[in-house]
Amino acid sequence: MPEVSDIDRDYNLWVLLHQVSDIIFNAREEELRQYNLPATQAEVLFVIKAIGDKVTPAQISRMIFRRPHSVSGILDRMTKAGLVKKTKDLHRRNLVRVTVTAKGQQAYKQALKRKSVQKIMSSLSEGERQKLKSLLETLRNKGLKELGIDPKKLPSPKFV
Repeated sequence: MPEVSDIDRDYNLWVLLHQVSDIIFNAREEELRQYNLPATQAEVLFVIKAIGDKVTPAQISRMIFRRPHSVSGILDRMTKAGLVKKTKDLHRRNLVRVTVTAKGQQAYKQALKRKSVQKIMSSLSEGERQKLKSLLETLRNKGLKELGIDPKKLPSPKFV
């Protein structure tokens, strides 16, 4: 039987991590479908609420690790749906600010119901959750460093 190299082992762990992420994301999508709110839009609402109104698309992009053009498309769809409003900054005309509308606030409240995530995560004990959090933060910080981003400048997300 061939020996598994460290590279193969690391790749297999990455695939497993990616599968878990996709599975939880899909469960979240299914849960939010009743509100006609895609999970990516819910994520953007959480980011805006965490950072504060008048956030820029660039700030959102940095927080969710998506390219600016992807965030721009998400924000365009959210604007059309009436969830957010984009306004030009009065002091810097080339800068856009994003605020949550009343409809977006309602969607945010609906998105706070995260039973799908809680159901899946409840399979872990509190000790296992803390260990997983620690391990994921270690991987996140190493990944950020590999991308040339100072982990201290991007605190761990707290979107509630």
